Amino acid sequence: MSTTETDGEAGAAEARLEVRSHPLCLDHRPHLGHPELPGRVTAVLEALAPPADARWRLIPDSPLPPEGDVLGVLEWVHDGAYIERVRSAAASAKGWLDSEDCAVSAGTFASATAAAGLALQAGLDLVNHRVDRVFVAARPPGHHAERDRARGYCFFNAAALAAEVVVRSWNRPVLIVDFDALHGNGTQQHFWARGDVGYLSVHRYPWFPGTGTADEVGTGDGLGATRNFPIVEGADDEIFCTALERGLEELAGRLRPAALVLSAGFNGHHADPTGGLRLTVAGYRRLTRAVMTAARAFAGGRVLSILEGGFAPVALAEGARAHVEELAEPDRSGSKAGMAVN
Repeated sequence: MSTTETDGEAGAAEARLEVRSHPLCLDHRPHLGHPELPGRVTAVLEALAPPADARWRLIPDSPLPPEGDVLGVLEWVHDGAYIERVRSAAASAKGWLDSEDCAVSAGTFASATAAAGLALQAGLDLVNHRVDRVFVAARPPGHHAERDRARGYCFFNAAALAAEVVVRSWNRPVLIVDFDALHGNGTQQHFWARGDVGYLSVHRYPWFPGTGTADEVGTGDGLGATRNFPIVEGADDEIFCTALERGLEELAGRLRPAALVLSAGFNGHHADPTGGLRLTVAGYRRLTRAVMTAARAFAGGRVLSILEGGFAPVALAEGARAHVEELAEPDRSGSKAGMAVN
C-alpha cells in the first residue's frame, strides 16, 4: 500500500482520528481565477502535519475503493445518467457543466470520484469499527450537487453518500451538520422526505444558492428532520455558534443519531471573501466542540467530517487545523454515553 502515515511511532496505534486525502483530488483543475483550485487541499494537508504527540494520523494517499464500487453506490444519491454526464464532460474537457461555476477539466471526473470514494471508505470503516473519527480533505466539494445537476463547484455529494452508508449499514439515524457559509441545497434535497437522516445547516441568507430559509423543514416522514438557521451577512462567532448549538440540541436530541456527518466548510472565516461572515479560529473551535459534545452524548463519539468550502488558502488552513485539533481532543468527561452499535 502506498499510504504514507505521517504520525509519530508511539501515538499512531492509539490515534482514533484519521485525516485522509488522495492525490487524485488534485486533478480537477478549473480555469485560472476560479476559486476552487487544487491548492485548497494542499494548504489543508500542510497545515495538518501532525504534532509530536500524534493526536491524529495524516494519510495523504488513503486507499480508495474500486471505482466501479464507488460509482455503483453513487447511484444512491445521483441519477446514473447524471454520473455519466459528469464523466462525458470531463472526457471532452468541456468548459463547464450545468452552470458556469462548475468548471470542468480532464481530471474532474477522477477527482470527484476520488472524493466520493474517500467518503465511502470512511463510512465503511466507521460502521466496521475501524475508526471513530475521520476528516476527509478532498475536493471538489459536494453539498450543492443535486441528484441530477452540478451546482456551486460541486459534482458528487460525498456527505450525502457517507450518511447513506451508515444508515443502510446500521438502520439507525444519522445527523448531517453543515457549517459551510452557504446552504447545502443538494444535501437538503436528497433527504427532504427522510426521517432517518437529519440535516442541520447554519448559513448566510439571502445568498447563493437561494435555499435554506427557516421554514424549510422537510416533508412527509422527514417533516422536522431538516432544520435551517439562516444568518445575516457579517454574522460573527457568537451568532453562528449559538445557532448551531441550538440546532444540535434540537435535532440530536430528537434523532439520537448513530453518527454525525459534517459538511465542514471554512468559507465563513472572516478572511474569506466568498462567504461574507466573520468567523474566527475560536469560532471553529467552539462549533467543533459543540459537535463533539453531541456526538459523545448520542453517537459514541462517531464523527465523519468532509471538507466543503473555504477558498482563501490561509484562512482555510487555519480553520481546518482548529477543527481537526478539536476533533482529536479526548473525552475528559469520563462519560460512556452513546449507544453501542453492532
